[in-house]
Amino acid sequence: MSASEVVTKYKTDNCNPKTDVSGKEIFHFLHIGKTGGTAVKYTLMRDLILLEDGGRNNRGTSIVSLPDMPYILKLHSHSITLKDIPEGENLIFFLRDPISRFVSSFYSRKRKGMPRYFFEWHPEEKAAFQKFETANELACSIMSEDSKTSDAAVKAMKSVFHVNTSFWDWFENKEYFLSRISDIFFIGFQESLDHDFERLKMKLGLPDTVTLPTDNVEAHKGGYSDSEQFLEEKAIKNLEKWYAKDYEFLKLCRKIMLPGDNHDKSN
Repeated sequence: MSASEVVTKYKTDNCNPKTDVSGKEIFHFLHIGKTGGTAVKYTLMRDLILLEDGGRNNRGTSIVSLPDMPYILKLHSHSITLKDIPEGENLIFFLRDPISRFVSSFYSRKRKGMPRYFFEWHPEEKAAFQKFETANELACSIMSEDSKTSDAAVKAMKSVFHVNTSFWDWFENKEYFLSRISDIFFIGFQESLDHDFERLKMKLGLPDTVTLPTDNVEAHKGGYSDSEQFLEEKAIKNLEKWYAKDYEFLKLCRKIMLPGDNHDKSN
């Protein structure tokens, strides 16, 4: 079956919310901000057959597959959470150390998402970046003895996109997350993105030709200087407290993963 035939068949026959009429299983890629998801989605949309396009800036859900694949992949935007995924369908997501994610989030929004995207600051973000030049300055100011400084920092932490999100925004709460463990097919990490993506390819049976982008723009990677990435000890301690619940989620995910491997319910 040709690529065009696959697309035509999907668009004309797909009417079942869990599988299309050809019986293909559904895998969902949940896109948690600043965890490497853009690179993963870009790769799958480039190297597989695009059945549905998520639209401008991938704000919708894109669907991909291949003629000989027994499944389709639904690549979701940031707005889709675990509760939006039907129970019993397969879940894939990547995580990242919360402090590293904070630094990436800060500078991504400081440059308004460029060069891959462009999202203008909203007024609260503009105020945050006028007040705090670096991620370190913002993090150090969270617990400042000067109330005006600490108030401004807390407001910035709650206003800057991605900085103001928690892993739990996608997974509701511990009780609900644990109730969906059987749906988790794979958990990867941004820190080991290349390695983990290769493992995901193997588990999904993707061809070797499917490879992550090496271009920083395509991967939506930020080229941060050492000085930008630097965090004082005070900043690190403040961020550990601020993102304490995210570290709990990270620990929980590592617990449910198979020893020495990513979580894979197919084993």
